[in-house]
Order: sequence, then C-alpha cells, then structure tokens
Amino acid sequence: MPARREPRIYIDGYNLSLEQGTGVATYARNLSFGLRDLGAEVGVLYGTKSSTISMNPLIREIAFFDPRVGRPSKFMQALHLLRRTLSTPFGEIATQVPITGRVIRETYRSRLPHFDHVWNVQNLFDAQRLHFSLYRNRLNVHFRSPPQVMHWTYPLALKVRGARNIYTMHDLVPLRLPYTTLDNKRAYFRLTRQLTRRADHIVTVSEASKRDIVSLLGIPEERVSNTYQAVEIPDRYANKPIADVKAEIEGTFGLGYQRYFLFFGAIEPKKNVGRLIEAYLASGVEDPLVILGKKAWKSRQELRLLSDNDHVRFLLTRNGVTETRHRVKHIDYAPFPLLVSLIRGAKSVLFPSLYEGFGLPALEAMLLGTPVMTSNTSSMPEVVGDAAIKIDPYDVRAMVEAIRSLDRDADLRGRLAQAGPGQASLFTPERYQARLRDTYARVGVDWG
Repeated sequence: MPARREPRIYIDGYNLSLEQGTGVATYARNLSFGLRDLGAEVGVLYGTKSSTISMNPLIREIAFFDPRVGRPSKFMQALHLLRRTLSTPFGEIATQVPITGRVIRETYRSRLPHFDHVWNVQNLFDAQRLHFSLYRNRLNVHFRSPPQVMHWTYPLALKVRGARNIYTMHDLVPLRLPYTTLDNKRAYFRLTRQLTRRADHIVTVSEASKRDIVSLLGIPEERVSNTYQAVEIPDRYANKPIADVKAEIEGTFGLGYQRYFLFFGAIEPKKNVGRLIEAYLASGVEDPLVILGKKAWKSRQELRLLSDNDHVRFLLTRNGVTETRHRVKHIDYAPFPLLVSLIRGAKSVLFPSLYEGFGLPALEAMLLGTPVMTSNTSSMPEVVGDAAIKIDPYDVRAMVEAIRSLDRDADLRGRLAQAGPGQASLFTPERYQARLRDTYARVGVDWG
C-alpha cells in the first residue's frame, strides 16, 4: 500500500516583504506555521523583482534576499522578456527559488514564514493588478506540479490552474468605511465580488467580517469559513524578567514601568488615533501616551493636535515646577522583542479602532496581561469578550472616562490583567489549527 502524501498547500507572499511587516504579514506567517503543524507541505509564492532572471541558483537565492543583486546581462534580459511576452496571454510561470542556506538569513528569521520551498514570479502582484484592470479576470499562475490548494492570503486577481483556490478576506473596510482607505472602491468591489463567485472557498477572520461578506457581496454563508487568527508570543519575550523589561523601556525610551499608556499600529484614519489623542489630553492624566507606529496616509490629520502645540509638551506640573516632558510621544518603529517589552511595561494599551477584521494588537496585549481599552464595534467584542473595557470609538467623552478609570483604578487594571490571558487562550495556535483543518477539509483536503 503506497504511503500517504502530505497535502500540498501553497500560500502567497504578497504581504511577506522582508522590508516591513503588516497585520496581514503576521496572518500569513501564522498560517504557514499552522499548516506546518498540521503536516502539510508548504510552498510560498512571492512576486519579487529579480529572483527568477538568472540561470545561476546562487544568484537567484541572493536576489530573493536582496533584489538589488545587480542587472543581468542584456542577453538574459532579452531572454526573460521574450519568455514573459510569449507566456503572458496564457498566464505566468512560477520558478522555484533555491533556498539552500548558502545565504545567511538570521537577520530575517522573525519575518520569514515556514516553507518547504519558495517560488517566484517576477513582479507578480503588480502584474495581477494590471491584468485585472485590462481583462476583468484573474491571472493564471502555472506550476510544473500544482499544489492541491492555493491559499491567497489577500483578495488578489490570481489563480493557480489545477489547484483549489481559496482567498482570505480579512474585512471589507474599503466598502464599509470607504473614507478611511485609498483603494479604488469600484475596482475593489468588482474584484471581491468576482472572487466570492468564482473562488472554491472564502476564508475570513471573525464573525463580523463574515456577516459583511455575506451581506455586501451576496455569497451564501456556507461558502465562507471563519478561522479567526492565532495569537502567540515566544516565551523568551513574553516571560522576560521584569527587571530586564524595566531596563529596556527606561534605557531606550526614557519611560517608567507601568507609567505610560500605549497605542501601537499604523497611524491612519481607521485606527482612530486623532480621537484617542483628543481623549487622552482631555482626561488630564499625567502618565504619557506613547504612539508606536509608522505614519500612513492622512497621518498628519490624525496627529494634528500634536503639531505646534506646546501645551501638549510642557503642561505637566509638579510642586509648582513645570517639567519639560512630552505628554504624547511618537515612536516610529520598535523591533518585535522591544515591542513586547513596551506592551508589558504599559499601564494600559489603548486600541479604539473604528473597524477591525480581527484586532490582533488588543489580543496580544491581553495575552501579555496588559489591561486593554478597545472599541465596541466590528470584531472587537467577539475577540476581547469581557476581558477589556469597550467604548464607542466615536464617543470622545466615553474614551476620556475609560482612560481616567484605567489611570486611577488599580483594582480595575488588576482584574483586566488577570482576565486577559484567559480570553486570549481561546485563540491559541492549537485552536487555530483545528479551524484550519476543518476549512481545508471543505475543499477536499484529506488529512488522514
């Protein structure tokens, strides 16, 4: 009797850039590890600039980690252009990238997904965007031996011939809150509606998102699976000695342990940072607000209360002396180990987002035992349960009262800190794997 082969399941590397991370990148990495632990053979399909244009396998491996590897010869450029010109009407051909370990990749260890092999189509994700705008259908990607399932971690106009194609739709923010994103809403609606009709299955990450997909795109409920997400932080960061946490946040940022409030995430309209700053300043609390995240679109508008406002910087007065201290501190970036220490050292994490497909930052804070204030909208109630303070994110006064309560009530903070890890345990990797197993079984995967 022949041995049973592991299910071959590939994911895309659309958001798995080595240069920066996003919430969807975290989702894709966690998905790759979940598939590994289920026993699948995992491939990752990237769309980098240059890792397929050399015949030399070492150069292809180098180019995967550094697209600036150098321009190939004119002959190779011409050969590649000819191949692509001939193949484009029929789709794109994926080329395997030999990841052999000859390139030292320790620098990227925390950002790489799990993979058994890596594939690439040059500029694939730009190509699919252009293809859909011209032809209004999905671009084919060809493998010599296609996987059983191709799991696209984002709504992309791509499909793999010979595979079951499933797509994750994290949320429908461009349709629900169109003024908070830069997407072309007409194109986004056309693509998501086509995917829901032609995909083998749709995956999402909360019941709130599932309701939106069903109601806005008209897809039957049975064609959408909610897998939620997994929350996991390595023990070496989550259980670092408190003395080390204190030393890190004091030495790096000049912050006192549990003497600051923290928001972390992109600074954009959906995250509601502008109202958060307004509420924090109106609350009158003395411990500073730390905003950790890159400035995205309309960030200037979100941070307008901080611009040319000396009151924000110098108001703190003790014993008749005005201290030179920033009440609101913006930090552009912190590596993941330092981010974990910042979360653990905060008096509370404030995450009043207008809309979240899942809301991983709030759950990460709860897992670490840090009290959380978040929204009572979209997915947040089902994610945080009763283990966080929930407020109307449009109600600044409600936010003010919540911040004051978290600042003054040590018992409240203690109750939330104790309840958080229990709520987070509903989203362990093991529970996530069980939901993944059921979802893939719906498209024909036999786990044996």
